[in-house]
Amino acid sequence: MKKILFAVSLWFLIAGIASGQKLAPGPQVLTIHSDLDDTEQPYALYLPKDYNEKNAYPLVIMLHGAGSNHRLALRRVFGKSNAPNENDVEASRYFPKWEDVNYIVAAPYARGTAGYQGVAEQDVMQVLEDLKKRFTIDEDRIYLTGLSMGGGGTVWMGLTRPDIWAAIAPVCPAPPQEALELLGNSFNYPVHFFQGGADPVVPAEGTKRLVAGMEKEGTDVTYVEYPGVLHDSWVNAYAEGFIFDWFDTYTRNPYPMKVKFATRQLKYDKAYWIQFTEIAPGELAKIEATLQEDGSLTITTANLLAFSMDLAKHPNYNEGKPLTIRIDGETKQLAASPEFHLYKDETGWTQGIKESKFLSKRAELEGPIFDAFSQRHVYVYGTADNPSEEELARRRAVALEAANWSSYRGEFLGRIMFFPRVISDKEVRPSDLEDANLILFGDVQTNGIIAGMKNMLPIHLTEPDGEHGLLYIYPMNENYVVVNSGLSWWANLKESGYPFVSLTHRVLPQFKDFILFRESIDTPLAEGYFQNDWTLTETAKSKLKSSGKVTLR
Repeated sequence: MKKILFAVSLWFLIAGIASGQKLAPGPQVLTIHSDLDDTEQPYALYLPKDYNEKNAYPLVIMLHGAGSNHRLALRRVFGKSNAPNENDVEASRYFPKWEDVNYIVAAPYARGTAGYQGVAEQDVMQVLEDLKKRFTIDEDRIYLTGLSMGGGGTVWMGLTRPDIWAAIAPVCPAPPQEALELLGNSFNYPVHFFQGGADPVVPAEGTKRLVAGMEKEGTDVTYVEYPGVLHDSWVNAYAEGFIFDWFDTYTRNPYPMKVKFATRQLKYDKAYWIQFTEIAPGELAKIEATLQEDGSLTITTANLLAFSMDLAKHPNYNEGKPLTIRIDGETKQLAASPEFHLYKDETGWTQGIKESKFLSKRAELEGPIFDAFSQRHVYVYGTADNPSEEELARRRAVALEAANWSSYRGEFLGRIMFFPRVISDKEVRPSDLEDANLILFGDVQTNGIIAGMKNMLPIHLTEPDGEHGLLYIYPMNENYVVVNSGLSWWANLKESGYPFVSLTHRVLPQFKDFILFRESIDTPLAEGYFQNDWTLTETAKSKLKSSGKVTLR
């Protein structure tokens, strides 16, 4: 009898493991494990009342604003403002009851008030991947919305990854400046803006410029302005579940007839059936491609050097037949293929995959400097010259300042919850070399890692003089190293801009691949991008050499 009971118990245990843990319907909080800093990062989740794991569900990603969090964001998108006389701290402690919707809804914490580029952006994408692993998501019904800083994140992530979303809905958005040149990327999905007419934080004029820019590109744009409403226009925008009713009317078309796409980085390389594989470094690469119902294809490009087209499932593609295209005024006939590859050389566009050099820029390794800080990275100070205790403490303090993303910025902005490691050159482990980008402080004389890579690195500061600084990014195996010799990149800078992150990291997105400066980055002696084979242009070499402050490999 005992054997039978044991066997039955074991069967139920195995069955329970096989079926997986069941999540309750309604609001709750889950986590992702971030390999950026080995922490658990939360996101708020809503599951429909009658959730059935066998069904595919539409998904809404909700991005919170500055000074807010994932729990408040989930409340906001369901139209639940704070109770009378209740502050955000109190409102974050519980989820009130709200009307059920047949959507899965997720609100990433995204490190707090950090904007939605870099580390926070990676968190949002990791939350999306986690949701796809846990649940069956309808890939053609994924929607993006957010308010204020999150509205800006909605614009940014909507434009840089256009083929993910069926529709986006920014509320009083404050997007990064870089988004303004990408407005045409919204061509194939609808956009609904919400704005307070008297908003003192995000003035209506700025949102109207976004609307006008998208309309000029042919985007289906809706703009609603609430007269006299201040910055809290989300109260009106999300009232009575309107946003879910609006999303209900739109489904993604993964194979649109026309694609418009622009990018400066290969990390944002894809739009529907087109993928960029090589672009002119630092330039805005663009494409406009139309595949007509009769199978004819017209393409215009700018600053684009290689791309591919996956037309196998496109309804307008005549499978198995040669493809006639007109690209940049030139007519070509391409041999039949499920996927077409083209590259540009001195003679024009050619079908095929361009032969790449051993060291070449690609989506995972193309720079600029900010890219290294958007992934797993470690800050490394030097001990190679056996510095005094006082000097060692100074070097470690510099590295700690660079790594201190979580510095307290007051009750409203709080802390950015990102915790990269700070170690000496002697403490760098094989796993760090294999898995992380290294942010290296010092030079060949002071940092053992830089010394070990001396013959592979392209630029070295000749001798620190207290007046000059060198900062650059360079690939090393499958990762980056960032070298900061001499003055730190944030030396002598004045506070400016929205303090979503510390000044140390606020300036990182403005860097190209390298900069040599005197006194501060505001006075550069030479700056620019490496070429696609990670070499310097002759112009860059000339400027760097003429400074008399660096040696080149």
